[in-house]
Amino acid sequence: MKKLLSCVLLIALSTNNSIAQDRITGEPFATRSEVLAQNGMVATSHPLATQIGLDILKKGGNAIDAAIAANAALGLMEPTGCGIGGDLFAMVWDAKTKKLYGLNASGRSPKELTLAYFEKKNMEKIPSHGPLPVSVPGAVDGWFELHKKFGSKPMSEILTPAINYAEKGFPLTELIAWYLNRSVPFYESKGFPNIKDTYINQNGGKLPQEGEIYKNPYLANTYKKIAQGGRDVFYKGEIAKVIGKFIKEEGGFLSAKDLAAHKSEWVEPVSVNYRGYDVWELPPNGQGIAALQMLQILKGYDFKNIAFGSPEHLHLFTEAKKLAFEDRAKYYADMDFFKVPVETLLSDTYAQERRSKIGERAGKYTAGKISAGETIYMTVADKEGNMISLIQSNYRGMGSGMVPPKLGFMLQDRGELFSLKKGQANTYAPRKRPFHTIIPAFITKDGKPFVSFGVMGGDFQPMGHTQIVMNLIDFGMNLQEAGDAPRFDHTGGASPMGGITSDTGMIRTESGIPYSTLRGLMDKGHRIGTARGIYGGYQAIMWDDKNKVFHGASESRKDGQAAGY
Repeated sequence: MKKLLSCVLLIALSTNNSIAQDRITGEPFATRSEVLAQNGMVATSHPLATQIGLDILKKGGNAIDAAIAANAALGLMEPTGCGIGGDLFAMVWDAKTKKLYGLNASGRSPKELTLAYFEKKNMEKIPSHGPLPVSVPGAVDGWFELHKKFGSKPMSEILTPAINYAEKGFPLTELIAWYLNRSVPFYESKGFPNIKDTYINQNGGKLPQEGEIYKNPYLANTYKKIAQGGRDVFYKGEIAKVIGKFIKEEGGFLSAKDLAAHKSEWVEPVSVNYRGYDVWELPPNGQGIAALQMLQILKGYDFKNIAFGSPEHLHLFTEAKKLAFEDRAKYYADMDFFKVPVETLLSDTYAQERRSKIGERAGKYTAGKISAGETIYMTVADKEGNMISLIQSNYRGMGSGMVPPKLGFMLQDRGELFSLKKGQANTYAPRKRPFHTIIPAFITKDGKPFVSFGVMGGDFQPMGHTQIVMNLIDFGMNLQEAGDAPRFDHTGGASPMGGITSDTGMIRTESGIPYSTLRGLMDKGHRIGTARGIYGGYQAIMWDDKNKVFHGASESRKDGQAAGY
């Protein structure tokens, strides 16, 4: 009898595990209150990185200085999600000009690697690891572009906190320790060089666990060289030579010349108006406009009469996602190589035409006819009103497995995201930027900054952005509740890497979505599943222009923190 009662209790608890506490105010799924401050706010996926950014603000630095310092720290403290071997995208609200600026700091493919090479090898896709998917890492140039245009403190001062932590060490947090202890042994098992020397030998011959001290003196030395020699030491100096020599030895194509030719690009953010709020994303090669396409479709429905988490909510969201992602697969690519019809894709007329295809049951769609992987996200705001929305990643967690000797970081594997099928928008070509999953977001209201935010997680990111916007605007949640609300995604359909749509895909939900909703979705012909750890990591800062107060929120699914002063 006791055993039976225990089982009943366990089942009861497991069916309600989205609510772990009884909060006095707000939504029951909220994990904590928003952080409120008047002078500045930093939100990152690691508490120590947040504190570094906050210290920079308190010492007179601006939001851009603090963001670079925090990002450098995250490259050390969360190597499972980012680092200077990867790319960077950012949007900056400049208080002086009252304008939003966009930076695409993604790198290009090697000049000497051609589509013919893959065809000769009979390869249908670019491998996920090893030297072939390595493209030029754009993050460091992104830092210096941001700093040149908006920074105030010297880079030597900005990078000092990360250098000190890399030399002296810091305790690994729970989630990052879990990922690190899964990732490093995986790369070791593949026989990739310099993994043990970089991540294990520098820590006494044992990979640290949660709460144990982790160091990376190689990265400290690399940061020192960047602080002293600027971006050129990375792209034209000794670091570039080490990377080029190492990749060639491993059978790859990325060269020192490829790094020397790299430059970031300042781009104009694009937007749609969603119920009076302007939602901003960066244009391709990223996937940000997929969120805007989804919002354009969804604004045709009255969500005042559709409850959050209801079958109708998830059904309409999923069908909008399917339609947008078919276009994503066909049209999104490096705009230096393909004329992406951004204006048409975001138009009201096109959204109305796509919306008309949505019925009461799960549908299967194709792209509209138009003439034509783990990440970190962070955001910072300062007392002058500057705000930065920044996302940075190596893809597939730590990246390609390619760790140049004694530099302290792994190179990204973004090149995997090219298609090897001829004639597509995202087909591989030399010196081309691959289709990119990482996207920062921003919302303005009446020409003033409102919310700087992002959600990590590969293909989930446009879906995550759309969910946050709807949670805030349609469902009236506060900034923390909007991130804590149970999430869901849809998998399946065409992809920019050449995948085609074979069925209606699958909706995957977090445990906070009730079974009654899942049952309703099954009645509409949807397949239902679950997934672990794919719902990204959210950070956000909201500006209350009436009270002149920042609201900060951080992801409860990660180790991070929002803090202000």
